[in-house]
Amino acid sequence: MRVALALPFYGVVVYYINITVTIALVVVETVALINCLGQRADAFPVVGSLSKNAWVGILLGSVLITAACGFLFGQTISIFAFAAITAAAIYLLDVRPALRDATNGPGGW
Repeated sequence: MRVALALPFYGVVVYYINITVTIALVVVETVALINCLGQRADAFPVVGSLSKNAWVGILLGSVLITAACGFLFGQTISIFAFAAITAAAIYLLDVRPALRDATNGPGGW
């Protein structure tokens, strides 16, 4: 009898975990996109990166792909979501600090 009660509960828990993960991924990717939109376009070639337009396209595609996979198709953990969050992470962890150093100079906070 306990197994019969656990099966519906399992589906509900998985659903809410998928929605939470999807929202978190979309928020991270949106933060990266907004940060990219606020950067100066002439700083991107200085740090040896792609152009600003290329990064905006990549990050906008990331947000759209993750939102479509998670909310429309219900597949939060897919290869497309992994590729999208990887692109946002590369921007946030590699390109953004280099842009900050190029525009504001190296320093602390």
